[in-house]
Amino acid sequence: MSCRSLILCGVVLLVACQATPDVPQPPATPEPGPAATIPCTEAIQVTSPQPNHTVASPLTVAGQARGTWYFEASFTVRLYDVNMNELAVAPAQAQGEWMTEDFVPFEVTLPAHSTDGPLGYVFLEKDNPSDDMGLSCSVVIPVQF
Repeated sequence: MSCRSLILCGVVLLVACQATPDVPQPPATPEPGPAATIPCTEAIQVTSPQPNHTVASPLTVAGQARGTWYFEASFTVRLYDVNMNELAVAPAQAQGEWMTEDFVPFEVTLPAHSTDGPLGYVFLEKDNPSDDMGLSCSVVIPVQF
């Protein structure tokens, strides 16, 4: 079983998984630990790209995330092809004061890339400088090339 589609519903990203042969499943993200007060998917809102939309190279990823998603004003964004080969990686930068629990806009442009397949995934990873996997969190957005 593997994930093929994600649905953006208001401010909450919901994951809808369906069986699709030969498509690897994106890595699972552990649920936030007891210290987390905001659920993972409610801590970030991605405005671009939208799930399952066609994207161009270079790819700009934008939205807003709560200050707790950042560390030193950034977090990592990765682009994978359908076979989970990493195509690009870059830090998303806060576009304002990030030392807050409020939403802070971000934007990152991933470098030009090429792919052999028509599908891919954008991973937005909460910056977690600790070794506590309970504090890890990521959002996955399927895209088309």
